[in-house]
Amino acid sequence: MSFYRITQNKKYDFATLHNWGCTFHCPFCSYKLRGGKSGFAYPKPERFLSVEEQKAALRNAKPGKVYFMGGEPTVAKELREMAEFSKKELGAYTKLGHTNGSDLQIPFLDAANIGFKAWSDDLHLQLTGRPKSLIFDNFTRAFDAGMELSASMIYIPGLVDLDEMEHVLKYLSALDKNIPFHIMGYIPVPGLDYRRPTTDEMKQAKQLCLSYLTKVGSSHLTSEEALDLTARDDRFNVEIIAGV
Repeated sequence: MSFYRITQNKKYDFATLHNWGCTFHCPFCSYKLRGGKSGFAYPKPERFLSVEEQKAALRNAKPGKVYFMGGEPTVAKELREMAEFSKKELGAYTKLGHTNGSDLQIPFLDAANIGFKAWSDDLHLQLTGRPKSLIFDNFTRAFDAGMELSASMIYIPGLVDLDEMEHVLKYLSALDKNIPFHIMGYIPVPGLDYRRPTTDEMKQAKQLCLSYLTKVGSSHLTSEEALDLTARDDRFNVEIIAGV
């Protein structure tokens, strides 16, 4: 796939390249709140931006930070070229704004935020279609290489429960207790029976995280709140500078 849209937030001096498509098939993907019922649920864009269109938009915007988002941004065929361009020509800080960790060996990339799905091998394969070892091995290699890393995980009572999360927390804390971690309460996806955690369950989950890591954030959004993030965080107040 390729990037189809570039947005800019002038207040926080960043531009974001948005990719369509993913290497996982997680049934609880929040993108399903916006689109179809199977596969990668967010509607496929009518067209993708050429590399030259992407570079022209970034040259004009001159952002201090360039983020790559998805879907899964690492499936964009021009990611490496655009990371190099952003670093060499713009002198920008480059980051995978969110990624499933399938590919972290990307030159000219300063940082990545990895969304872990599960710890158990069988559950990870069931949810994503990909082996757990790929993600955790990539994370460890990127950490050892000095990449700036953060992590997140979705808490889904009855599916991805606190025992799954605790194993991931132990793994992260063994690398560095200061790795930033964000716990997200499951946002109900139409057609699934899993429920959103309660406020008390989220408090319990956050306390568990803090027993392993020092930098822990959390979010507990409703479906309606997830569809309008600008109401909660002005970092989402962006303008489209390329694509639709």
